[in-house]
Amino acid sequence: DLQICQHRAPTCCTKKMEESYQAAVRRERTQSIQALNFELKYMIVGHITAFQEAFESLLRFAENRTSSLFETAYRPMAKEAAEPVKELFTDISLYILGAETTVESAVLRFFDSLFPLVYSRLINPGITDLSEDYTECLRLTRQDINPFGHYSKNMVTELSKSLWASRMLSQALSLGIEVINTTEHAAVSKECSRALVRMQYCPHCQGLTLIRPCVGYCLNVMRGCLASVSELDAQWREFISVLEYLTNGMAASHDLETALSGIWNSINEAILHAQLNGPQLSATVDKVCGQPKQQEGNLSSANIVSVKEVTETQTFVMAHTSLNNKRREFINYMKRSRTFYASIAERLCDGDLVMRDSSTCWNGEDVV
Repeated sequence: DLQICQHRAPTCCTKKMEESYQAAVRRERTQSIQALNFELKYMIVGHITAFQEAFESLLRFAENRTSSLFETAYRPMAKEAAEPVKELFTDISLYILGAETTVESAVLRFFDSLFPLVYSRLINPGITDLSEDYTECLRLTRQDINPFGHYSKNMVTELSKSLWASRMLSQALSLGIEVINTTEHAAVSKECSRALVRMQYCPHCQGLTLIRPCVGYCLNVMRGCLASVSELDAQWREFISVLEYLTNGMAASHDLETALSGIWNSINEAILHAQLNGPQLSATVDKVCGQPKQQEGNLSSANIVSVKEVTETQTFVMAHTSLNNKRREFINYMKRSRTFYASIAERLCDGDLVMRDSSTCWNGEDVV
């Protein structure tokens, strides 16, 4: 009553043993593919972790640098500016990790929150009554009178380019893990499991426990079993090309590190621009929002301070170097995996599974 290992000679197998063999080959095939995938998956997961750690380090550095700007140059508004600064960098982090938000909305929301502070603490430092209605009016007016000139738009442009590449790379790496996980658990068809039993276990039914499959026979069986997986070859090669494009982009015109480290300078230039145009801004705001209560002796625009480069660059340089090195190592490794899905049958038929150095092997029917 054997269904797979039928042979003219006497056999020591039963139908129940055949069923056990089928369960064994399914388990073994999954384990074999998992073993092949492990190194590739480990490399991608490792890079995701390294990328996120280096990115968070750069982000913390950029946030600290921006906070220092307010504490050193714009002390009257430093305490109130802390929350908008924190929100800006949280939004940037969420964007890179794939959240449904945009760089433009994050930056413009920051400048909306910043304008009431700049107006009441720097341009008109004598304002005493900053009600919710007046603050909201200032926020809405910011969009119309553009107090920060082209600096706010430039910041959107610079960050959008660099953060886009980082966001895409983060999503691409997650997609790579998803693809690998899917191939590990691809179902073994009934036809495939029967072919694997015939190749690996039918010799045992004849007492030939040391005979292993012929190389060509193994390749034919594995290619048939893995036809759906090997169809990923073209898409995987394209995926590697996209990763290469994104990593090169991040190191060139879309340089994440340069964009993040330049945020403080863009904000500083924007505030200086608003202060220098203080009288015109005040006249427009008075028309739109009305005149708030002020103390005697208004010190309008008296405390313009130009800020030089903030120090503490060592942390930034280390994170920058670390990220560049990780990117270079990673893409060189991934380029070597271009043929991963095209050669998966060859790799499964390597090693101890087949008979390579002997003239005697199993061809599916007999010893040859």
